[in-house]
Amino acid sequence: MSTELTPEKVAAIQKDFSFFDRDGNGQIDLQEFIELLTVISPKTKASHVEEGFKLIDENQDGFIDFEEFLAWWQECWWEY
Repeated sequence: MSTELTPEKVAAIQKDFSFFDRDGNGQIDLQEFIELLTVISPKTKASHVEEGFKLIDENQDGFIDFEEFLAWWQECWWEY
């Protein structure tokens, strides 16, 4: 299985990011992240949501930007 990010894969991930970026500001906030996890993993425990958000938000600005989302999506979104 190839982990290479082709332009097509990046475009598909960008589309997913944009879908969850409900307000269109280019960032996913905690509420949007909760909605995202509800869709991709309904059994996610609430206690893991905020912890996961903080881990993905590498610069700790309170938002997940596309680069942070891309890294998470590639590496471990399925762990939730």
